[in-house]
Amino acid sequence: MTTFPRSPRVLKAGVVLLNPISSAIDRIISLQYNPGHLTRSLKAQTIDDANRSQALRLKGPPTETYTLEAEIDATDQLEFPDLNPEVRDNGLSPMLSALESMVYPKSSDLLATNSIASSGSLEIIPTEGPLILFVWSKNRVVPVKLTSFSVTEEAFDPNLNPILAKVSLGMQVLTVNDLGFDNKGGNLYMAYQQQKEQLATKFKPGLLSTLGLTQIP
Repeated sequence: MTTFPRSPRVLKAGVVLLNPISSAIDRIISLQYNPGHLTRSLKAQTIDDANRSQALRLKGPPTETYTLEAEIDATDQLEFPDLNPEVRDNGLSPMLSALESMVYPKSSDLLATNSIASSGSLEIIPTEGPLILFVWSKNRVVPVKLTSFSVTEEAFDPNLNPILAKVSLGMQVLTVNDLGFDNKGGNLYMAYQQQKEQLATKFKPGLLSTLGLTQIP
């Protein structure tokens, strides 16, 4: 007898960390629960010029930002500690550490930089972090940089490992203006913008009559 689920499988939102040189996947972090809301803002990149002939010109893609708050809860895993030994022993610390790795340079890079500085080098190039992709469905896979990151740990186990936390993320979309057209992130941004354009063609346009007009004056 075939059975069907009562509700569809819900996809997870999350981030994918890519190696900035090889574009290989370094880590995939799916959020335990999808945030209840997602805030987006767009600021058009217009030309700040008194010349009226420039009023409609756009210098490039808009500055787009995302903010969200995600809840992480270890309660379900702790009900079966033998099946989830990493949560039993460390609570939410592994997942929180994985998320925080987005804003930490690798310790190996820090040690290498220190070695270069100790050798007397006068110019030290800052370490390069991962290329971060924010994924919210197949229609929204976009390169971003973190602009804010905060964690509120709300409950702890007897060993003071966090078992309930809220993570707030602020992100700015990286466009071809930031990454260039030859960069993997730039390619992903162009795919993201082209997807928007394709979705826009599926929108059924309105009629002038719905606006109380018969023609444009």
